[in-house]
This record gives sequence, C-alpha cells and structure tokens, in this order.
Amino acid sequence: MKKLFTLCFLLFTLSIAFAKPPKNQYVRIKTSYGSCIIRLYNQTPQHRDNFIKLTKEGFYNGTFFHRVIQNFMIQGGDPDSRDTAKNKPGAELGNGDLKYTVPAEFKDSLFHKRGVLAAAREDNPKKASSACQFYIVEGKRWTAGKLDTLENTRLKGRKIPQWERDIYTSVGGVPHLDQNYTVYGEVVTGIDMVDQIAAVKTDKNDRPDTDVTMTVELLSKKECKQLDKLLSPPAH
Repeated sequence: MKKLFTLCFLLFTLSIAFAKPPKNQYVRIKTSYGSCIIRLYNQTPQHRDNFIKLTKEGFYNGTFFHRVIQNFMIQGGDPDSRDTAKNKPGAELGNGDLKYTVPAEFKDSLFHKRGVLAAAREDNPKKASSACQFYIVEGKRWTAGKLDTLENTRLKGRKIPQWERDIYTSVGGVPHLDQNYTVYGEVVTGIDMVDQIAAVKTDKNDRPDTDVTMTVELLSKKECKQLDKLLSPPAH
C-alpha cells in the first residue's frame, strides 16, 4: 500500500511539473533573409499580451519590414503594407495602425541595446505605443566619449548608468531612444537576419527596394520550455 501511495504521489508530482507553463513566450519571425526568435518580456505585460494576440490572429503575416536604416533599426507591422492599393512600389508606408494604442511601459532595466524589440508610435504626450508597428534594433557600438556627448546634447543631461554604457560600448544599440519608446522583447537567436535586412538597398523613404515580407508565429509551450532551459543562467 505504501509503495502504491509513493508511486501515485510521484506521478502526481510529475504531472504538475509537466503542466507548469513556460516562464517566457517566444515568437519566430520568418523572412526571405532567414528567421529570428524573440523572447517577449514579462516586465511589459500589456505589450507582450498585445503582440501575442496579434500573432495568434495572424495579423503580421504578409506585412513588410517597410522602414530600414542600417546601424539603427528595421521597422515593420504596418497593415497598409498588406494593402495592394497602398503599397505600390515607391509608396511611403508607416502610417497604418489599429484603432487603439498600448500604454507606455518604461522600465529602467529595459533599454535599446542591439537586438531588442520595441514599439513604434506617433508623437503623443503619454508616449503610448502603436497597437501593431514595431522595430528591432540593429544599432552600433558607441565610444565612451560619444556617449558623453550624447548625454549633454540629445539626452539633455540625463546620465546613462555605467552598466548600460558597458553594453552600448561592447554590444551596441541606440541609447537616445531610451525612455521614449517601450522595449518589450529581444532577439535570442537569429540576429544575423536583422543585419541582413538592415543592409538592403532602400529608397528615399527608407523602404527596401524589394519588399521584405514577414511571417510571425508563436512557439509551442514545449519549444518555449526548451528555450527557457537553454537560456537560463547556470546554477551556482
């Protein structure tokens, strides 16, 4: 009887463990330049959940990376890019959106380092985000001197913490966007896709000469758990 109880308890414990959801949700963005996997941040739940909702609906499938600037970022998610009446060659994209915004979710720990996913937006006092348009940072490496100059000019005296400076000088990014646009995810594999798209030829509106179409999909719970395990810091 005792052995049976122990076996039942073990099976129950295992069922609970396997039923436990992954810590993070990951998404895959696929293009003709390859694919990347992005971890959505739990620290920005409104942006995370909105991106998950749109991805489940297939909203992003067939939209373009319509604005590309090398050493800066690649931007996509404009629904007008799917509209053949509005996306004729040479037409300026970037004005399409949905009928709502997402409140800003600024966190000191989330900043514009290379590879982050962030929300585009129109100018507005509360810095609320576009419901659907986003960008992925390619960025560039900064020297300490250039960061000093940036603090005194575009940042109007706002100081960049040393630990952020270390990343901007070693990894790269776009520090002048910090606390202005919500960062809500980061590329964990496939950053070379971003680099390749950022390097394509563009027109006067920064639109690629050849359309870069995307497909976005949610990774399964099993895949998310595997990535959580793979990307978690080693135990000490």
